[in-house]
Amino acid sequence: MPELPEVETIRRQLAPALEGRRLQAVDVLDPRWSMPAPPEAIADALRGREIERVWRRGKYLVLSLEDDVHLVMHLRMTGNLLLDDADAEEPDHLRVRLDLDDGRRLLFVDVRRFGTGDVLLGSGALAEYFASRLGVEPLDPDFTADALRAMARGRKQPVKAFLLNQERIAGVGNIYADEALFRARIHPLRAVGTLKRAQLEALREGVVDSLELGIDSKGASIDDYRHVDGARGSFQDRFLVHLRAGEPCPRCGTPIEKLRAAGRGTYVCPRCQRRPRLPR
Repeated sequence: MPELPEVETIRRQLAPALEGRRLQAVDVLDPRWSMPAPPEAIADALRGREIERVWRRGKYLVLSLEDDVHLVMHLRMTGNLLLDDADAEEPDHLRVRLDLDDGRRLLFVDVRRFGTGDVLLGSGALAEYFASRLGVEPLDPDFTADALRAMARGRKQPVKAFLLNQERIAGVGNIYADEALFRARIHPLRAVGTLKRAQLEALREGVVDSLELGIDSKGASIDDYRHVDGARGSFQDRFLVHLRAGEPCPRCGTPIEKLRAAGRGTYVCPRCQRRPRLPR
């Protein structure tokens, strides 16, 4: 699933192309994309409006249009946003087509059809939408070791499950959780409430460093993720542990192991990230 760096990469590529452009036509080809809103309602709300801002919140990409209308999109597992000319051949698995006033099209392509789009009318509705779904942005100044400590205090859940909870930290997914925990030398099954202050500081730095490196690499293309021009990201070439089972740890040389944590395939160095002791 595209995570914060992948969505931020798309945002940075789309913003100069979309901001100031007007939507001439909107075709929601797959009603599942906008459920429960019917495709016609989505088209009527967006058609003819100018795109004023392209921004991101967690893993969501937002197009804010004139008259305080907002299109909120989530790529889910296999969604991609592609930008091409109107006369280009349309790709397979096309779900939504947005025609711009400069002759280009923004295409939402999704093999598994899990991606979504919502139209929200007014800044209040938009704020309420995100307040009920997302926690702190990990690249914002508010994401501090003290903030992590307050969120983690008394919690028994594994630290990886804590990182993946979007209502606490917005945008971190499986890839970047693995990379952050390795950097912090913390085992993913460690109870988050037992982490010491120094560990929480290391975890905060690990999350930020992993996300910033992912953005610098323009995301990780493991399966379906692509840039708006169809190119691949390169962060997969810089993984420290993720998907590297059996390969030597870049820090100590011990073979990387794969296990299950928070229901996800998880990669750890058994030496650098000591497994927590089971309670007696």
